[in-house]
Amino acid sequence: MLQLGDDISLYSVVFVVVLLATRSPVWSGVLTGCLYLFLAMFRFPQLPTGRSRQVLHPAGFENVSVVAHRGGGHDAPENTIAAIRLASKNGASGVELDLEFSADGVPILMHDETIDRTTNGSGTLRQLRFADLAKLDASAKHRLRDKFAGEKIPTLEQAVEECIKLKLTIYFDVKGHPNEAAAALSALYNKHPVLYNCSIVCSFEPKVIYKMRQTDPQVITALTHRPWRLSRFGDGSPRYQSPWKHHWLTLMDIVLDWAHHHLLWKLCGISAFLVQKNFVSQDYVQYWSQRGVEVVAWTINNGVEKQHYQELLKVSYITDSLVEDCDPHY
Repeated sequence: MLQLGDDISLYSVVFVVVLLATRSPVWSGVLTGCLYLFLAMFRFPQLPTGRSRQVLHPAGFENVSVVAHRGGGHDAPENTIAAIRLASKNGASGVELDLEFSADGVPILMHDETIDRTTNGSGTLRQLRFADLAKLDASAKHRLRDKFAGEKIPTLEQAVEECIKLKLTIYFDVKGHPNEAAAALSALYNKHPVLYNCSIVCSFEPKVIYKMRQTDPQVITALTHRPWRLSRFGDGSPRYQSPWKHHWLTLMDIVLDWAHHHLLWKLCGISAFLVQKNFVSQDYVQYWSQRGVEVVAWTINNGVEKQHYQELLKVSYITDSLVEDCDPHY
């Protein structure tokens, strides 16, 4: 019944907007009908709640799961095997890992398109082969660099095998490259079928999630979202000084936010919605729960917030540290 109400609301909004733009009831009806047919033909159904809950709430974390962001980048060098092992030792239910590619197409763990911020090297990933990346120290810029000296950039497969061994849920965060990412992940799911019940593919880019569902409809997926991210940084400050550009991107943010909450989640058939912590409330959690989608908040980095999410909201969250408070991360 709720699904029907959602659909009616979606098509009503589209009809009214097109009617205001074209002043033609005929065109409004035609375009609304086209949207209905498009969704009917191309949307992916949500996977069973039991399967998604198995992934999002592994044994021992039936109420709230705690996921180490980039493996727990405050406690150990981000996106490394050392971080994965320490996250497990510190009690995480899972790890969020960033998927990128070397110049020769090797899937690796790396958040940025360049290696400057986290390693002792310099340059873009698209310029560096994996043999070159393997020589770098992934702990070089970390606050605990002496403790983790010599830690290497792992391949995606190395990280996955470590997570499987440690029984950690994996949140694959895909930054882009939808075709390459879907192919690489699909190969891993085929090689390690256990991943179907202990991993989820996430992305800010709906085309990545849609491509993943096209490639393998049985993979649990999530959209990642931060309202106003086109026009503002995570701390709320404007991205651009130009008033025209700022207002235009603010308008695009409004459209994008509406699309995430009314269209894109339905098209992709997601099981979870990863949203920046400042926008999570009991009503917001209820909104998604009624649609069969679980909210996961990011990034929760102090004890008071963690207690709020665990005890009041009962929402799973992603954090940079399992052991202490650390700087906010947007």
